[in-house]
Amino acid sequence: MKVTRLLPLSVVSLMLSALTLVSCSYEESMQLCKVEVQLQYPANSISAYAGAPVLLTDATASVFVDSTNTEGKAFFQVPPGIYQVSSSDTYLTYDYRYILNGVKSQLIISPDSSNQILLPLTVSTKRIVH
Repeated sequence: MKVTRLLPLSVVSLMLSALTLVSCSYEESMQLCKVEVQLQYPANSISAYAGAPVLLTDATASVFVDSTNTEGKAFFQVPPGIYQVSSSDTYLTYDYRYILNGVKSQLIISPDSSNQILLPLTVSTKRIVH
């Protein structure tokens, strides 16, 4: 008889424990850092254009993606950490195909720094024959 009374009591105890765990709230606020990435095009190549993809990758392999504006800038809000920034794109004109690539590693993003990154690009050019 004691066993049958303990069973319902243990079920009630388990339910109360589960309710306590569910009702607790844990709120963590993460500070985000504003980051500005400026793509730097080689002299005598092409001008900055809107829509070039820019990727920020942190040490845990989280990837943040944005596209440049007409000035060649991309803007992010990311947690502090160590990042890699990269960009790779193909830009077409009537006569040429431009293949642009750039990468920069070991960038420290923190709330107490300017977080303005200049990313130099290399450009390969291929003439389009019509």
